[in-house]
Amino acid sequence: MEERTTIDVIMVEPGREARVMVLDDSLEAMQKAVGGLIEEYMPYEDEVALIVNEEGKMLGMPPSRAIRDEDGQVIDIIAGPFFIAYAPVESEKFLSMPDELRDKYLEKFRLPERFFRTEEGIKIVPFIPKKENRER
Repeated sequence: MEERTTIDVIMVEPGREARVMVLDDSLEAMQKAVGGLIEEYMPYEDEVALIVNEEGKMLGMPPSRAIRDEDGQVIDIIAGPFFIAYAPVESEKFLSMPDELRDKYLEKFRLPERFFRTEEGIKIVPFIPKKENRER
């Protein structure tokens, strides 16, 4: 049986709506997608991994999305582009997102967010991007 060489992931970028993307199943393609060295981040109970640029914040990449706990409190902010892949414990590599998880996380990260510094802290507001920023 031929081994699959691509995976279906959810791509999340600053200022753009999240989208499903086919990604080569290689370290090089994953690094290119996030713009540098990759780091696996698993803040949710589901077996999904956020693959982020491990130096995104240090490099000053623009903020992309807030990560919230089950109560809606912000626990982290991802800087730069990232993608979400299926990461079951028994697998040694990332896999394509199953339909149910794909739909759940596509909706969770669909709209881009703007980040504002206020006297009370950082305020995060989702927004609908202008038409020219949308995928055709």
